[in-house]
Amino acid sequence: MASLRDIRKRIRSVKNTRQITKAMKMVSAAKLRKAQDAILAARPYAQTLEQIISELAVRSADQELAHPLLATRPIRRVELLLLTSDRGLAGGFNSNVIRRANRYLYENSNLQVRVSTVGRKGNDFFRNRGQSIRKDFAGLYATLNYRSAANVAEELAAAFLNDEVDAVFVVYNEFVSAITQNVVVSQLLPLQPATVKAATTATPETVAAAPALVDFKYEPSRQAVLDRLVPQAVNIKLYRALLESVASEQGARMSAMENATNNATDMISSYTLLYNRTRQAVITKELMEIVSGAEALK
Repeated sequence: MASLRDIRKRIRSVKNTRQITKAMKMVSAAKLRKAQDAILAARPYAQTLEQIISELAVRSADQELAHPLLATRPIRRVELLLLTSDRGLAGGFNSNVIRRANRYLYENSNLQVRVSTVGRKGNDFFRNRGQSIRKDFAGLYATLNYRSAANVAEELAAAFLNDEVDAVFVVYNEFVSAITQNVVVSQLLPLQPATVKAATTATPETVAAAPALVDFKYEPSRQAVLDRLVPQAVNIKLYRALLESVASEQGARMSAMENATNNATDMISSYTLLYNRTRQAVITKELMEIVSGAEALK
């Protein structure tokens, strides 16, 4: 049986741990509010921009307009961008993304897949297991804004345009709520809005049967507008993925620290009960020894 001193040390240690986890929960809750506001502000813009590109592509189908970042080709070489965090203590946030990336590598073993990472956890995991990392975008979260995200997107777009890769996919946690995050594998390049894909598979009969779309006047031209919007849409799509990852990280860490705080409280209660029982047993033993000694002196 543990001594009273050992039990007191355990109680004091768990209390110190509970203070740390409670403080981390409060910090994550404050950061989550800011990250949640950022992602909620970015989503409508990204969705509207994608819709504009889709409608422009449909209206311009007869004009044979195109953009290199919309062009599809047989996929043989893929770049997989992994979005994890720089710190742990976030529950299954990092492990879920890493597990999904490993599954993608296993399911596409016939392709040439090169891996890039954002976040120290993903980079450390793959390096420790001998996986070649093309590039680690270290410190991106510390200076995360549209411009820094656009720099990463432009580098990936350049690799796609230079025929170094045939597609770019991003693995990240999509923010749903503070306790729910969904791991998704999203295709960044070539850019494929839903309406664009539907338009490319449309037949002349279905196009003729569809209601006529009201067109607009474009300045300086349809192609110029498309050339401006498509790269911007790629940048916004990656920026949104980074914001989703940041919000998911804070939500996962807040939930993990809340669970840790509750577990520490339960442990303190158990150790306190054990301490009282042990102390009672010690007192009872001492009383019995006193009584036995008194009886022996008679």
